[in-house]
Amino acid sequence: MSVKIRLQRHGKKGKPFYWIVAADARAKRDGKFLEKLGTYNPNTNPATIELDIDGSVKWLQNGAQPTNTAKGLLSYKGALLKHHLAGGVRKGAFSEEEAEKKFQAWLDEKAGLVNAKADGLSKAAADAKAKALEIEKEVNAKRKAAVLEAEEALKAEAAAATAAEEAANEVVEEATEEVTAEAEAVVEEAAEVVEEATEDSSEEKAAE
Repeated sequence: MSVKIRLQRHGKKGKPFYWIVAADARAKRDGKFLEKLGTYNPNTNPATIELDIDGSVKWLQNGAQPTNTAKGLLSYKGALLKHHLAGGVRKGAFSEEEAEKKFQAWLDEKAGLVNAKADGLSKAAADAKAKALEIEKEVNAKRKAAVLEAEEALKAEAAAATAAEEAANEVVEEATEEVTAEAEAVVEEAAEVVEEATEDSSEEKAAE
């Protein structure tokens, strides 16, 4: 029986989640499998990979062939390296202890690279957050300045309107005073005319 190590799709639409399985090459992609070896979640950054390395090495030693994607995941987690080292031990190139030391050194180096990437992503996220906060502060400052400017403009308009109203009231008051003075002068003049006419009439009657 030909065995493949491949991915079996799970998860929601748009958010795939995969099982890493050993399955009969003739079986459907998402059908029956012989053993679940791990999981692969590409939705995180970096991607989350859980793998049974010893179980994967056992299937590789039994002739299982990984697909291209599965091969990349096995290589990333060190299963292919451990399979290669196991072959060296069988051939007598080095002891099992030496193989384990080499594998552990590789794991330590890999962990350092992964941690460095995670730190870089965290720093990038922090920088992006700080930049966004700075931009938000700048926008808020501009908005506040615009509001203050608008308030000052409204105050200036209100002051101008008040001044115009006061000026208009002064003009009306002055005009009213002038009209009143002129009216009083006309009344006085009319009174004088009436008085003179009355005196003339009295004199005429006395003369008769």
